[in-house]
Amino acid sequence: MSPELISILVLVVVFVIATTRSVNMGALAFAAAFGVGTLVADLDADGIFAGFPGDLFVVLVGVTYLFAIARANGTTDWLVHAAVRLVRGRVALIPWVMFALTGALTAIGAVSPAAVAIVAPIALSFATRYAISPLLMGTMVVHGAQAGGFSPISIYGSIVNGIVEREGLPGSEVTLFLASLIANLLIAGVLFVLFGGRKLWARGSVAPEDGGAVGKGAEPTGTGTGTAAGAGDTAARTGGTAAGTGAGGAAPTAVAAPTAVAVRPGQDTDGTGGGPRLTPARIATLTALVALVVAVLGFDLDAGLTAVSLAVVLSTAWPDDSRRAVGEIAWSTVLLICGVLTYVGVLEEIGTITWAGEGVGGIGVPLLAAVLLCYIGAIVSAFASSVGIMGALIPLAVPFLAQGEIGAVGMVAALAVSATVVDVSPFSTNGALVLAAAPDVDRERFFRQLMVYGGIVVAAVPALAWLVLVVPGLG
Repeated sequence: MSPELISILVLVVVFVIATTRSVNMGALAFAAAFGVGTLVADLDADGIFAGFPGDLFVVLVGVTYLFAIARANGTTDWLVHAAVRLVRGRVALIPWVMFALTGALTAIGAVSPAAVAIVAPIALSFATRYAISPLLMGTMVVHGAQAGGFSPISIYGSIVNGIVEREGLPGSEVTLFLASLIANLLIAGVLFVLFGGRKLWARGSVAPEDGGAVGKGAEPTGTGTGTAAGAGDTAARTGGTAAGTGAGGAAPTAVAAPTAVAVRPGQDTDGTGGGPRLTPARIATLTALVALVVAVLGFDLDAGLTAVSLAVVLSTAWPDDSRRAVGEIAWSTVLLICGVLTYVGVLEEIGTITWAGEGVGGIGVPLLAAVLLCYIGAIVSAFASSVGIMGALIPLAVPFLAQGEIGAVGMVAALAVSATVVDVSPFSTNGALVLAAAPDVDRERFFRQLMVYGGIVVAAVPALAWLVLVVPGLG
């Protein structure tokens, strides 16, 4: 049996054990990386750890640390009220505001994970406060990031267009951008309808001055196990995440995960009837969040290292607010994602991904090869770098594109959509950020929801992209 096939079979075993035995999938993947890397690929420890996603580790830790502080001192509470005011109390518009915000950030040059890291914690805190499905809010954020991700001036767009030019293929920057924009916009519309959007419209509006109370026809606020703090309540609202581990071991041990700080009359209110006011700690935290955006987008600094640095400054200045923040970092999620991606690194070192791509590219039926490449891009990208996969698959498609039977513009657009729309998977960077950022939720259940939804996207979108973009022969 070839090393490539062995590595794929081991990956299947990891999934089966994690699902049926409730073992953290990340821990299993580390063990698999050690076994396969040592016994099959003859790699030493350095070779195995070469696939460890150190940058993603720091992003997950840094961003969740910073936003844990923001939740603890009430900054996210203030942002929730500001968002309600922005849309005049129409909660149903908030998922679309988050979709548009992340899309705008990636369209003007933000890396998709950086945009999601900035927006997801705020969006999911809002979802928790107003009983919006975290799956709806999280997926709207990710699909928004991908909607703007292939503009001509974006990171993804620039990379893919550069690959197309280097390979001597005909390209269309506008077609690439519109294909991703329309695909993600349509998916977002379907998600909004299926995951509670119609109920949100039926609620009416909420009053931003009422300290979070929902307006006429609304459902009770809050989700999870926390107890909502009403106006005038002196107790902080806290909630415990689900204890134990489930599929993939996504749920951490029970820790307090405050999602909204109680409004204290005369101290936290803004004098308009209960809305949280800006305290020095909240002003500093808002400044830190703005600094994170400017540092990442304006100066191309690393999001994780910047977030850790800002969190340390806030912790030093206000240690009481930040005391529990380190414990609220989603450590089990960090283990899960880093373990799986380390094993994917071993697969790349063995050559499994290239082996699968070349096998598909050698098929004599161009249309069949095209749809299989789209599926390979989607499946692998659900666990690894989207841009890295496109960088490998587009060159593999060159031989049969050169035959002229498949339109290059449509094929490249289909590969781009297939490889990025699956970033809702909890094993991808964006999906992991959403999972880690969700406060006061049953993480095991949320992990399963993201995994199931990601599986549906992997199964359906490549075929639809192939049908709409490749079969007509665009380009």
